[in-house]
This record gives sequence, structure tokens and C-alpha cells, in this order.
Amino acid sequence: MTRAALLVLADGRFPAGGHAHSGGAEAAVRAGRITDAASLEAFCRGRLHTSGVVAACVAAAAALGVDPGELDRAADARTPSPALRVAARRLGRQLMRAARATWPSAELDALAALFPKGAHQPVVLGLAARAAGLGPLDAAYCSLYEGVSGPATAVVRLLGLDPFDATGVLARLSDEMDRVAQEAVETGGRVVTDGVDVLPARSAPLLEIGAEAHAAWAVRLFAS
Repeated sequence: MTRAALLVLADGRFPAGGHAHSGGAEAAVRAGRITDAASLEAFCRGRLHTSGVVAACVAAAAALGVDPGELDRAADARTPSPALRVAARRLGRQLMRAARATWPSAELDALAALFPKGAHQPVVLGLAARAAGLGPLDAAYCSLYEGVSGPATAVVRLLGLDPFDATGVLARLSDEMDRVAQEAVETGGRVVTDGVDVLPARSAPLLEIGAEAHAAWAVRLFAS
């Protein structure tokens, strides 16, 4: 295992398509729920402990070698919003292209053949981490960091928020990310022995509702 691969996979410049998505921040800004660094922090904390932990658990389980088809179905069941399911598969498809070019893998090839229109992004992320020689904790950290850094970066553009303040939000969430990442690894291990039903199904209704509204906008800066 080379830990440097984690830096490549987690780098915002890795061509996985995440820069085009706000993680729900654009809809939250329009609704007035994100107005400054404090409300951005609350939003990111909410994502971390709801959709974020679900995605991290899926990614960790995929990195441990759990059947990706079963994980994809489980991720689909835990994503009620059609708009978010579309976004997750679009991101998965783009990440698949980048990962296969960077870390060629028979497992990635098989997943791409199974889901030609894209598997859920956390499933692909876990297999990409596995192909890169990384473990479930690395996959969980990548997933969690992307889940909060995407909205933080988007709000800099959407509100003109000071980038230093946005980065400060991420730093203040680091201890919580550590705890959630460890939870994701423990859950991933349980999935190996007990199946995908042990994956969490924590909901974030405002994210789901906001995603459906956002998908219908005629003009928007981000895809989701």
C-alpha cells in the first residue's frame, strides 16, 4: 500500500467530476440556509452525519471486497431522491473513467461492464481505493472529505465567502470526520460478515427536497 495514492484520489484536481457539483449547497444558499461560515459549517456537519456516513460506509465496504452489485442496490435504496441518484451515478461514471486510467484493475473493469451508465459514486470510490492499494479507512476518509469539501468550495463561488473561512470550516470538522471514518470502517467490516442490510440509512430530507427543486432550475451554477 502506498499512502501517497490517497493524496491523488482525494485531490480536488483528480478528474472525477466533483468540481461540477455543490453537494446540495447551491439549493441551500438559494433557500437561505447557508449565508456565512457558521451556517456552512452547520450544513457540512449535517451532511457528514447523514448522507456522508452512509456513503463512507458503502465506500469502506467496497474497499473490503463486498460485492459491488449488492452495494450499488443498497446505495440506491438509501437515496430516495431521483435527482440525487442520477447525480451519484454520473459522478460514479466519471470517477470510473479517471480511476481505470490511473489504476487499471479487473474489478473496476467488471464494475464498468455491470453498470455502463455508472454505478453509485461511493461504490466506485471504494473499488478505486482498492485498486490503488488503499484500505477501507482511506476510502472512508476520501468519501467524507469530498462530502464536505465540495459544498465548502461551492459556497466560495456562490456567496463570495472568504476561502480562508471555508477552509476553517473543514478544519473544525476534522475531529468529527475522524470519528465517522472509524465508524464507517467498523460498519464495512460488519457488512462483510452480515450483509448490506447493516449499512446505515440515515436520511437528510432537506438535501433530498433541495435536490429535486435544484434539478428543475433553468439556470444553475452546479449540476447538483
